Amino acid sequence: MATVSQKLDEILHRLAFEKIEGESPRNESDPLLARLKALGTEVWIDTGELEKAQEIWKDELTALTTNNTLANQVVQSGAMDQIIEDTIHQIRQEALDLSEEEMILEVGFVINCKIALRLVQAFKVKVSVELHPAVSRSIERTLHFGRRYYKVCPEYFTVKVPLTPEGYLAVRTLRQEGVPINFTLGFSVRQNYLAVRLGNPDFVNVFLGRLNQVVMDHKAGTGELVGEKVTLATQRALRSARENHKEVGSRLIAASIRNGEQVSFLAGVDVMTIPPKAMKEFQESGKPPVVSHIDDSIEPGIDPQHSLAKRFSELWELSDEFKNFVDALVARSDLDSMQGKELDEIAQSVNLFHPFSKDDLQKIQDHGKIPNLDSWPESVALDDLMTQSALQSFTKDQNALDERIRSFLK
Repeated sequence: MATVSQKLDEILHRLAFEKIEGESPRNESDPLLARLKALGTEVWIDTGELEKAQEIWKDELTALTTNNTLANQVVQSGAMDQIIEDTIHQIRQEALDLSEEEMILEVGFVINCKIALRLVQAFKVKVSVELHPAVSRSIERTLHFGRRYYKVCPEYFTVKVPLTPEGYLAVRTLRQEGVPINFTLGFSVRQNYLAVRLGNPDFVNVFLGRLNQVVMDHKAGTGELVGEKVTLATQRALRSARENHKEVGSRLIAASIRNGEQVSFLAGVDVMTIPPKAMKEFQESGKPPVVSHIDDSIEPGIDPQHSLAKRFSELWELSDEFKNFVDALVARSDLDSMQGKELDEIAQSVNLFHPFSKDDLQKIQDHGKIPNLDSWPESVALDDLMTQSALQSFTKDQNALDERIRSFLK
């Protein structure tokens, strides 16, 4: 699909834009959150639902994250129905020639902006807004929508770009233009090390709860501290990258947090984005002391005799071979003109970016956000598989959101 016209950009900007008014609200302080802040951790809330955020908001909280799944929850509640109707009406009134799929993409853009702006208006903090999965394999469209989101609310919007070859390269350009980026769907040290060296996004992620779950689902151990180990190893790798490469300033987000105990254990990481349920658990636990484990040796709950054990250990390792690969990549003179397919091919040398077929992606989507490792050979890197499972899971939820928009087109 071609990039939308300048006229459409102007219309959608007008529809999505809201002036941010009022002062930042005063909130109560929380001693446990204050302890996290003292240890260097910024604490965010992971929700698109304003009411849930309001129930737990404290003075120490500094941002919110949304995603396709969270946006779908808001849309399915009916809260965005009037906005959907108004946006469709305005676009049709301008007699713009859009296909049904183009219309859905553009209405979805306005919805995402409105969900995020409700949060901005209430809390006066930064909110991460996620791109539609349909643009994730296009540098041009990622740049277009990334710039457009930023233009709607440059003071408060951070653009979430999913981890794909095209995403890596688009982030490099967007950061050079000053667009704040949350590079999402990371599951390993190496994925995030490549991201910070290649594009220096403001934030990278480890979806730690899903890593614990995949171990449990395959009866490869208890799953305890698996995601935490990857998160802390990534934090150390980022700390080293910031010290050794002056252009790197990226910070780590611990994401997919499942409970209050994980919040306590991960004290000291750069950022945590916490769902309301886990935040309530943490706030009500009253469990001091909260101490940092960043430099501790962590024994994860993985059975070393299990056939999958080696695949899990690769998530927290950062080999010299991979660092040399990254050094050579960032030194290339053609990096700023590189296309996703080229990066895809280059990265085959370090077994990154498995070439999933269309049927493969459908199989992944049908299985859900935790992949069935028994269905894939060891040659498919686990971080690749986890990232694709997450992206396909978000795609499924985005499809449900799109279908609600489609119902208004009829």
